[in-house]
Amino acid sequence: MPVAKVNTPTVTAMSLLTTIVNKLIRRGSLTITEPDGTSTRFGDGTGEHVHAEIKTPAAARAIALDPSLALPEAFMNGTFVMREGDIHDFLHVAFSNLGREGTHPTASRLIEGWRKLFRRFQQINTAGRAKENVHRHYDLSGELYRLFLDEDMQYSCAYFERPDMTLAEAQEAKKRHLAAKLDMKPGLSVLDIGSGWGGLGLYLARNFDADVLGVTLSTEQHSVATERARQVGLENHVHFELRDYRDLKERFDRIVSVGMFEHVGVNHYKTFFNRAATLLKPDGTMVLHTIGRSGPPSVTNAFIRKYIFPGGYIPALSEVMPAVERSGLVVTDIEVLRLHYAETLKHWRQRFLANRKRAVEIYDERFARMWEFYLAASEASFRWQDLVVFQLQLTKRNDVLPITRGYIAEAEDALRKAAAPASGARQSSAKPGGAKRKKASSGRA
Repeated sequence: MPVAKVNTPTVTAMSLLTTIVNKLIRRGSLTITEPDGTSTRFGDGTGEHVHAEIKTPAAARAIALDPSLALPEAFMNGTFVMREGDIHDFLHVAFSNLGREGTHPTASRLIEGWRKLFRRFQQINTAGRAKENVHRHYDLSGELYRLFLDEDMQYSCAYFERPDMTLAEAQEAKKRHLAAKLDMKPGLSVLDIGSGWGGLGLYLARNFDADVLGVTLSTEQHSVATERARQVGLENHVHFELRDYRDLKERFDRIVSVGMFEHVGVNHYKTFFNRAATLLKPDGTMVLHTIGRSGPPSVTNAFIRKYIFPGGYIPALSEVMPAVERSGLVVTDIEVLRLHYAETLKHWRQRFLANRKRAVEIYDERFARMWEFYLAASEASFRWQDLVVFQLQLTKRNDVLPITRGYIAEAEDALRKAAAPASGARQSSAKPGGAKRKKASSGRA
């Protein structure tokens, strides 16, 4: 009686994965080594060769079924390792073949479909839940962030006016760009929603004698920002508070929010813009700086949601605008920053890798692998997928700002010329706004 041949788990898992990869990878040069040592080459041989090894059948099976979560988990666990090139190089090959639409194999599409169905449940960011989500990311060791951020601790997309800019120069340019779009004048009251480590609030206070209230849910960032204000003698003009934006009652001349809207969740867009409209004075201006997607609405990447930004969501512009329109705010300008964040993340990734040993000492090897994948995948998503940054300028009337955009470049030029060495000391020279400071206003009406 003949004995039927039974496939081992290794053959079953790798056969499935090999079939999928062979269909997807048409361009580039990729080799994958299986758990049994067998290597298969994919692509047309163009570009730098990339070689990855999958060490266990379980990892191969998981990656075949749900690559958006299983691949980074295997990389974190050391069951997916790079033999030639690094994880960024691997993602370049993968994303270049997937295209902007991010086509997935059938099984993976089904999983992504379920995730999209339940995405609103994943974004119920009540005040308590929002605080816990912030804690999981932004209350990590401050030393970790210092390993890869610039000295001002700007943890958002920089603005590369020139391709040869350093990270610090591009982050300074970002602050100039935001101040110009806010149409800052001396002595205004400013609300910074999601104030981070305080760099932008301190910049506006120093350059425009602004009275700034920065609100955050991160205890680590609040502590650092408050101490920074004290060290540079701005504690009477810049106040950082542990408050949810939904609890604010004050009114402000200017509102700015950078890198916070991604944590609001699509369920809460109406609340966000309605509250912003209430807090903004009738002749005020608001600028919202947020990651977005140039394609249609989608879901939060499974790895990012589970390990990096729980409760986070990156919106399409079509999801944001209805809430803006219903709030009564007027859209006066929209700018789409395309490759600026890819370049920012490139700097962060390189700086992190240069200090990777210290990251392992602060946490452990698995955490360092997780962070390495996060930075590489984020850069790849901005460079080869559909992620961008939206800057929305909003007012309550259509006559608040100049009717041509020349004032933005003029304000940036004035700030550039007025810039002094980054001593951190408050400047006593004339402000770019060109007028003497008004009587101090608390920003609370």
